[in-house]
Amino acid sequence: MGIRNERAANLPAKLSRSWLLAPPHDEQTLLDALASEADSVVFDIEDGIPDEGKDAARALAAEALNNGMSAWVRINPAGSELWHRDLDALRGAEGLRGVMLAKTETAEQVALTGQGLNPGTPVVALLESGLGVENAPFIAKAPGTFRLAFGVGDFRRDTGAGNTALALAYARSRLVVASRVGELPGPIDGPVLSDDPAVIMAACQTTAEMGMTGKLVLKPQQTAQINEHLAPTQSEIAWARDLLDKDAQGDGGADGSYLPRLSRAKKISRLAASFGLWNS
Repeated sequence: MGIRNERAANLPAKLSRSWLLAPPHDEQTLLDALASEADSVVFDIEDGIPDEGKDAARALAAEALNNGMSAWVRINPAGSELWHRDLDALRGAEGLRGVMLAKTETAEQVALTGQGLNPGTPVVALLESGLGVENAPFIAKAPGTFRLAFGVGDFRRDTGAGNTALALAYARSRLVVASRVGELPGPIDGPVLSDDPAVIMAACQTTAEMGMTGKLVLKPQQTAQINEHLAPTQSEIAWARDLLDKDAQGDGGADGSYLPRLSRAKKISRLAASFGLWNS
């Protein structure tokens, strides 16, 4: 029952670029998501499902995770009745990779979520309000927090912020700095609503420039483009390969910028290898 792209299945979630939200409307929707190029698949039983359908979607997600599928699950806000039902259904699910906690606003919410699941279950804290963004440093250091994610739509509704890179720069920067303080992987940015390749590329450029390393995805067909735009470019890989070759031959630089450049080259090589690009 568990169909999964082998490259994506083997990629550590700390490196995941595309996080595909897949509402459990039916089993085929989940199978299609797991067969996509998404680095991580998230069964979405929060915003992706209306309230009257949440019980059925939760049951379907839990059944799939106990019958060969492996994925993350976006659950409902901490403290709600739906959250309690989500934890009860997912506790012990064999294929659960972790949860994405919607509308996270405090470190305690992450800790309580982790306590309600199997010990060690990672939690992606989805920050979707002004309070959540302001508490980002504390949430990043909470026990169980795996990565931070930015819920752009709800954040804009909560704060009245516009949908430009400038208007959202503070929030994105705060998640990036908080992730560094909490020694977490880079945060996950919000989704792109357009299917226009140029719009997707520009959105990914903003994500990368801000220091974020992943992106929520709403459609399976967007995943390959987002993976490409959030990975090292061919020119970066060529530069890193050249510098590493020179270093191996003892032909390194002597100025103060050499060690930082060498460190960057090694990081690019590791990422490119993880994404299957180093020897392509």
